[in-house]
Amino acid sequence: MVANLTTPLIGIVSTIAIGRLGDATLLGGVAIASVIFDCLFWLFAFLRMSTVAFTAQALGAGEMQELRALLVRGLAVAALIGAALILLQIPLAAILLGAIGGSENVTRAAKTYFVIRIWSAPLALANYVVLGWLIGQARARLALAVQVAINVINMAVTVLLVLVLDKGIAGAAIAAVIAEAAGLVLGLVIARTLGSGQAAIPRAALLDRAKLLRMLAVNRDIMIRTACLITVFLFFTAQGARSGDVTLAANGVLNNFLLISAFFLDGLANAAEQLCGRAYGARDREGFSGAVRLVILWGFAFALAVTAIYALFGSHLVDIMTASADVRHSARDYLWLVALAPMLGVFAFAFDGIYIGATWARDMRNLMMLSLLIFLAAWLALRPFGNTGLWGAFLVHYAARGGLQALRYPAMLRASFR
Repeated sequence: MVANLTTPLIGIVSTIAIGRLGDATLLGGVAIASVIFDCLFWLFAFLRMSTVAFTAQALGAGEMQELRALLVRGLAVAALIGAALILLQIPLAAILLGAIGGSENVTRAAKTYFVIRIWSAPLALANYVVLGWLIGQARARLALAVQVAINVINMAVTVLLVLVLDKGIAGAAIAAVIAEAAGLVLGLVIARTLGSGQAAIPRAALLDRAKLLRMLAVNRDIMIRTACLITVFLFFTAQGARSGDVTLAANGVLNNFLLISAFFLDGLANAAEQLCGRAYGARDREGFSGAVRLVILWGFAFALAVTAIYALFGSHLVDIMTASADVRHSARDYLWLVALAPMLGVFAFAFDGIYIGATWARDMRNLMMLSLLIFLAAWLALRPFGNTGLWGAFLVHYAARGGLQALRYPAMLRASFR
């Protein structure tokens, strides 16, 4: 959970550093750009998710050679996708920034950030693979070390470039690239150390057709599922942008609260992926069911704690993130809705991990598509309430995701452990 909690810090640190400059336009620009990169990289989060699941399943089945093959396959896919994103950066920037529809000044600031940080794409995606590989083996402390290194470097370089050398929004983007590069180097050193003394992976094992096809099928379904989730976040950001620069900046600040709680609870999903994946690989139904019960129980406990923290200290955290009085006032109006998100999202995050660990990717994809439709219907119904209605629709989506997966779970368990 601690390792996962550090994941959104690159965007959060950028927001805080730019927010201290007191310019709502720059803060809106970094808010848009951070959401775009969160969503863009998130689209390819199947690299981490499937790596966790397949690694845990291989560990449970005792297939040690397959563990190393999974890392190499994942890094190769990450390199190809990252290179494609860099090559397509101009049309991507035009499409994504145009879709969000911020003001001219906000869009200009966001584009400055985008064209620099896009160069971190191969590095960030490779880090997904390395982290998934470590978590799949239950080496969470090593994953934590890599994540902490990335974010400590990011914070230090961001402060230096933005607040000391006055490089503005470009400095925040450069810091993100440097941090991802340093994290990948550390991750590869750790992976090499763990694999020292072992025989080279045979070419036939690395290119095993059945395993490659299964990996591609699972990755495809997780990618479609994630695309539906990203659609919700981009739609949310776009609607906020159309409400003005102050509302956009306020939503950007509150989005960091949402990301913190999401990645915090997603740490339990990571645990579920590893524990359920390992039990699934070993064909251990009792171990699988026990992991599910523990993840849901602890999920509610931690969600309650996060909600209490936001309720008690949320206003102070808003003040830390921005120096703009207007943005602070606007963010406080919607803080109570953000505080409810962890409690409503427990089932969503827990069952995401359970479904991924068991590679029930097709059903997860279908249920997420249905959740997207529910979100859009809720937004239409709550649209007259403005930004409050937008946040309300988002919370409905959280509840729908978890509820649908919980209802489908008993049938999936019976089918998988007959």
